[in-house]
Amino acid sequence: MKNRYQIIRRPIITEKGLNVKEGQQTLVFEVDEHASKVEIREAVQSIFNVRVASVRTASFYGKERRRGKFTGYRPDWKKAYVRLQAGEKMPEYAENV
Repeated sequence: MKNRYQIIRRPIITEKGLNVKEGQQTLVFEVDEHASKVEIREAVQSIFNVRVASVRTASFYGKERRRGKFTGYRPDWKKAYVRLQAGEKMPEYAENV
């Protein structure tokens, strides 16, 4: 069983992520690529003390990158959109942006 901090790796602080946070009351996180939606829901609820309405996920595959004649791949990763229930206070993790 994974620790809740191993499931939620980091918040995604981009312009799109902040617009979704303000407009749709949805948080965006990079999560462990093997985590299920139930595990993500429980991790967010325990870390931020909020109630989660729904979780959507998207998997991204690593692109090929080259350095001269050497090739390699970026790592695969997974993004989770976590929507909070109505009336929940949004946690502030990107105040200085």
